[in-house]
Amino acid sequence: MTITQWFLFFLIIQVIHFLGTWKLYVKAGRQAWEAAIPVYNAVILMKIIHRPWWWTILLFIPIVNLIMFPVIWVETIRSFGKHSLMDTILVVITFGLYIYYINYLADVTYIQDRSLHPRTAAGEWISSILFAVIAATLVHTYLIQPFTIPTSSLEKTLLVGDFLFVSKFHYGARTPLTAVAFPMVHDTIPVLGVKSYLEKPQIPYFRLPGFEKIERSDIVVFNWPVDTMKNMFFTDKYYYKPIDKKTNYVKRAVGVAGDSLRIVDGKIFINSDPLKLPGRAKLQYNYLGTSKGKGFDPYYLYERYDITDPTRYYQNSNKFVINLTEESYKKFKDHPNVETLERIIDSAGNRELGLFPKSKSLSWNKDNLGPIFIPKKGATTKLNLETLPFYKRLIEVYEGSELGIDNKLSVNGTQVLLNGQPTDTYTFKMDYYWMMGDNRHNSLDSRYFGFVPENHVVGKPVFVWFSWDTNGDGIMNKIRWERLFTTVSGDKEPTSYLPYFLIGLLVLFGYNFFKKKRDS
Repeated sequence: MTITQWFLFFLIIQVIHFLGTWKLYVKAGRQAWEAAIPVYNAVILMKIIHRPWWWTILLFIPIVNLIMFPVIWVETIRSFGKHSLMDTILVVITFGLYIYYINYLADVTYIQDRSLHPRTAAGEWISSILFAVIAATLVHTYLIQPFTIPTSSLEKTLLVGDFLFVSKFHYGARTPLTAVAFPMVHDTIPVLGVKSYLEKPQIPYFRLPGFEKIERSDIVVFNWPVDTMKNMFFTDKYYYKPIDKKTNYVKRAVGVAGDSLRIVDGKIFINSDPLKLPGRAKLQYNYLGTSKGKGFDPYYLYERYDITDPTRYYQNSNKFVINLTEESYKKFKDHPNVETLERIIDSAGNRELGLFPKSKSLSWNKDNLGPIFIPKKGATTKLNLETLPFYKRLIEVYEGSELGIDNKLSVNGTQVLLNGQPTDTYTFKMDYYWMMGDNRHNSLDSRYFGFVPENHVVGKPVFVWFSWDTNGDGIMNKIRWERLFTTVSGDKEPTSYLPYFLIGLLVLFGYNFFKKKRDS
């Protein structure tokens, strides 16, 4: 829905509210016109139902308002003596329209001094759960979101099994784009296995001001732009997913808006200069080796040589392929059973299928590609047969259908047409990023799906609060104790703040214990 459509929808809601409540406003000692003024009518309603004025703000926060509206409906009818279970059910299942019956037909009286305390233990529990969900949804949507690392594309900075807190406020929290969705879950409701959202209506893209911009080499969580996965096992190219319900990915922003990026023999160059990475980043590549005798036990390699992932070791006769950091390579090449060990580099000029952009005129591969201009908001680029493969999806989808704009590109001979009109330039409406994993040969990233638009950015990983190693022997060894409560960014090795956290808990428990003992 466009902003104009949302404005009209808002006005319709105001008319429905006025027609269904103006008599109740009068019975509560207010004026009928007060039910007709947008926003002001909600503030007055909070006074009528004896709730704080700031509840009005919650009514305008997407997803949170889905919880708040039923609460307000129930509070409204209870302010006029309708406390029965049947009344509560009717007002909820009719989406508040039961209030029309109370407004025009029921003989009700306003309860000036209504008790706000729930009448039953069940009511107390429901009230507590509702507002716990509201608070958690606010935190989850606008401040901090938990996230799990499922793949090894950013090893060793982030490990498979790391549980992160992702900051929404560093880059500015993105308000939900999907208006109707189940709170605090992503695209699927757990256990039930059904979609957690309605595809329509969609809210126009808006991002709150952030404390910083995405810088080169920042680790970023974003929605996978080309996601058409019904689930983690089945992809359908015709399956539509709203932006904020696309699969969450975490990669490193190796190129930002306005950069010119090139990869030469696996090394990234930005504006002709080598990409600078933080000290904590450790690049990994696949190596081809030959052994003097039998192969290696993958888990022996994992324990002795800090191999990223033992499942990335492949053996065929005396030849093997292994995934290594530069540091691991230097140690492993001197192993007495290793005869040769060389990094696998796809030579320049060898065309790799499936690489972005899908153009037969480009002989690019994952180790040698570019230069690529990363679009910047307000920048203008030439639009011709050579540049069309780079920007077609960007113009038609990211700056087209996903923003409610009907952009269609076509070609007439050598002339590019935008919505049927000849054009040779295009001005970008958003900033874009080039995301890649540090595990260069084992990462599904921008080399395959292209640019990441700014409206797909979710947030910045800031903290590892737990880490689980499935390859560990025994429960105690499966927990990576040294990674608990560590920061994500920085040049030095991670430092665990677990002792300080435990000390803080002890102080808190001790304070509560002695406070209760003193009060008793």
